[in-house]
Amino acid sequence: MLTWNVTYHCKSGKREEFYREISALGVRENSQAEEGNCRYDYYFAAEAPDDLLLVESWTDPAFQQAHCRTEIFAKLQELKSRFCDGVEIDKFDY
Repeated sequence: MLTWNVTYHCKSGKREEFYREISALGVRENSQAEEGNCRYDYYFAAEAPDDLLLVESWTDPAFQQAHCRTEIFAKLQELKSRFCDGVEIDKFDY
């Protein structure tokens, strides 16, 4: 099992717009439908008004790697460049 906690550090005041855009793109729904996906959930950070947390889990790292090669993942990268100042990733493999 592979779990990534991805913290998107959005530009000031842009978190909700970023979330609306990724929701409209269907990132969560498409990712959950991919083989090996166990979890793909977003959370708003109460203490950091510009941070958005993604928790994603995969049965095997190969499925997560395949996810990173999808068309929707490429579109997500475009949105990140528009709305985010940075991204932090904590990886857990167990």
